[in-house]
Amino acid sequence: MHSAIINSGKTQQYIDRENNFGAHNYESLPVVLTKGKGVNVWDVDDKKYYDFLSAYSAVNQGHCHPKIIETLIEQSQKLTLSSRAFYNDALGEYAEFITKYFGYDKVLPMNTGVEAVETAIKLCRKWAYEIKGIEKNKAKIIVCENNFHGRTTGIISFSTDPSATKNYGPFATGFEVIPFNDLNALANALTDKNVAGFLVEPIQGEAGVIVPDDGYIAKAKQYCTDANVLFIADEIQTGLCRTGKMLCCDHENVRPDILILGKALSGGTLPVSAVLADDDIMLTIKPGEHGSTYGGNPLACKVAITALQVLQEEDMAKNSEILGNIFREELQKIKSPYISVIRGKGLFNAMEIIHTAEDAAWKLCLELKENGLLAKPTHGDKIRFAPPLIIKKEELMECVGIINKSLRILD
Repeated sequence: MHSAIINSGKTQQYIDRENNFGAHNYESLPVVLTKGKGVNVWDVDDKKYYDFLSAYSAVNQGHCHPKIIETLIEQSQKLTLSSRAFYNDALGEYAEFITKYFGYDKVLPMNTGVEAVETAIKLCRKWAYEIKGIEKNKAKIIVCENNFHGRTTGIISFSTDPSATKNYGPFATGFEVIPFNDLNALANALTDKNVAGFLVEPIQGEAGVIVPDDGYIAKAKQYCTDANVLFIADEIQTGLCRTGKMLCCDHENVRPDILILGKALSGGTLPVSAVLADDDIMLTIKPGEHGSTYGGNPLACKVAITALQVLQEEDMAKNSEILGNIFREELQKIKSPYISVIRGKGLFNAMEIIHTAEDAAWKLCLELKENGLLAKPTHGDKIRFAPPLIIKKEELMECVGIINKSLRILD
């Protein structure tokens, strides 16, 4: 059982209302947010916090970035949705912009991250049957243990997290699970002629920011190329400057065959996701075979262009790389018996807590909240630290001080 929490009357009122009328599918920290700007958010009692979750990296550009909000308002007053039954004047502009930005022939726009992953799976299978020549309904996609690619019934079919799968079966077939960061396991799996793709997070986020060995991504891509198998990178959380490069795959100069993006693609303003690939893969899907009512809507297209421009204009990849190194160095200096491991890349980091109490990480996050920093545990003993990429060094150092101070609650 978690520690007793005393909330203000106003905070508790909002929490009770949500619990009374909303499904109980999240265990949220007891803070009710009402405003966000840059690296900070404020609660309903006007207490200010540093946001060290960034909505799971959806607000890399910072909360309510003025340029992104300006575009959002401007387009929302013109045309928000046309559906793909008709053309609109924004989708072509966006498609040209994002394909040139990442160096692909085509983009297939979707909304949520999991929709983009599902799209990539369908695209991979279509390519497998129509280009590679795999026998009908025999295509396999290799995935990794402890993956997190979303919550649809299709995606959880290859999850190894019991909480994601319990009482949700029957599950979809056509997936083979191998250990993450294990090239031998990948090599063995690729000997099957029915393998069509390898779907992987370059760094496993939900698992606790698990960073693979140097060279793993590059060698995995080479293995896939040699086996005529598509390398599919889920960069929904690791992409868009979070790890110190525009894409996490860029650290090893890897160009995925299929690239999946989401989250910060809209700067945290609305659901926008994208699947990028070249013509030989993308054009296997013909009109009427896949789609989305909201996918490619003019509002999302205009916002995504600005969100991507902001990342480059403000050199957020560089800031992420420099401050990420400083952050890990400073955390290593903290002399606490409760820190087991510190790991990460750029401003995508995690700290593992070692303690006799099972809820130690949760308790620490409650104390961090009291001291003005918001973070959330994952898988019990791991805490992710992922602030907006616009954070300044002095702000980061203040946050290291908050973490240091808060650790004392575990004594």
